[in-house]
Amino acid sequence: MPETASTTRAPDALLPSLAPLLHEWLPRQRWFAGKGRRVTGFTLDAATELLPLDGTGPGLLHLLVRVEQPGRPAGTPADCYQLLLGVRTQLPPRLGPALIGRIRQGPLAGRAVYEGLRDPRLAGLLYERLRTPGRTGPLRFHATTALPPALAPRMLDAEQSNSSLVFGDSFILKIFRRVSPGANPDLELPLALSRAGCARVPAPVAWFESGASTLGVLQPYLRDSRDGWRLALDSLADGRDFTVEARDLGRATAEVHLALAEALPTRRLARAETEQLAAAMDRRLHAAAQAVPALLPYVPGLRAVFAAASGGAAVQRIHGDLHLGQTLRGSDGGWAVIDFEGEPAKPLDERRSPQPTVRDVAGMLRSFDYAARTHRPWNADWASRCRAAYCTGYAEASGIDPRADPALLRAYETDKAVYEVVYEARHRPDWLPVPMSAIERLAAP
Repeated sequence: MPETASTTRAPDALLPSLAPLLHEWLPRQRWFAGKGRRVTGFTLDAATELLPLDGTGPGLLHLLVRVEQPGRPAGTPADCYQLLLGVRTQLPPRLGPALIGRIRQGPLAGRAVYEGLRDPRLAGLLYERLRTPGRTGPLRFHATTALPPALAPRMLDAEQSNSSLVFGDSFILKIFRRVSPGANPDLELPLALSRAGCARVPAPVAWFESGASTLGVLQPYLRDSRDGWRLALDSLADGRDFTVEARDLGRATAEVHLALAEALPTRRLARAETEQLAAAMDRRLHAAAQAVPALLPYVPGLRAVFAAASGGAAVQRIHGDLHLGQTLRGSDGGWAVIDFEGEPAKPLDERRSPQPTVRDVAGMLRSFDYAARTHRPWNADWASRCRAAYCTGYAEASGIDPRADPALLRAYETDKAVYEVVYEARHRPDWLPVPMSAIERLAAP
């Protein structure tokens, strides 16, 4: 399906007509990364009509829009966002909550514009495009297998940095909202794991992209699974032991790491590179202490933790943002690992860089601590037993105990806790005692 006349006829008029609506709507979206900074303008990277806008029914407009905001480092491009906008002359009442606004001028004057993913007809069209690989304007659609037709879509409301659609309880489509040039790890790594025969990660069955940017990935939907965070909280609430599950999760993590090391390059850091890692942690600590003064008394002890991390660690591709919420346990008791995008706030090149595997381990250890802290009174023994069981399971599957290099593991756990302190201070002050208790423990000699 080629681009239609209106997208090529008046692209310069399209964005100015949408800009007043986007100024109001974009900063309110959960996935908008520039909150707290005013929007000063927009630049259109691409506009594609996936469904014609001049027909009698709804149209679907795919946009890649750069958002200009002050405070951006010199030489760095403005953030680019993927928008899928529905366009109708009259908006049915059932789609009222999806309304963005009515356009007052330009080629779409008088039309209602709304969040297209909330329209089952338009969401279904996106699935049909994934079923039929090919090109639509600058968009390229790929599939690794034949997909069944006509699966009913529904939009999930739980995600923060992206949007997801479930089709017929069979597939889930993650749509990346903030996009960057380069392969997104949430496509790149599951594809590599699938080729390596790793069954711990749902294999991508389709995806779409524009230029060098990954825009969305379709994977099997594990509908009978429950996420590890909810399972851990239920265990705490019921007073049940969670060490068997934690040990199995450690084994699953190790299997993913082993498969990634088999599928993608690995290497060993030189001592100077390890020192650079420690120096970067120290810089993050300095910035965090300026933002959250409660950290200041612990800075000398935390710096000592970073300074102790030395030697030539092995590095490879890892998950990059591993915690209990990124895991699913099936009805058969097996664990799956999901969401390989890494921390979305970090640059794509950094998220794709090889890292020590203990970074993932440290993230999971912090997650057990967070789960235990949701319980009243704090169940420190539950967290300690889960952490030990997880490391034991990891060692059983990999032959390498993450506790064998305690200085490096402690450094990564400390770096994660410092990040958590800043996050909680900004977004959830009531949760600040959770990472601060870890800071107190980690800073002790």
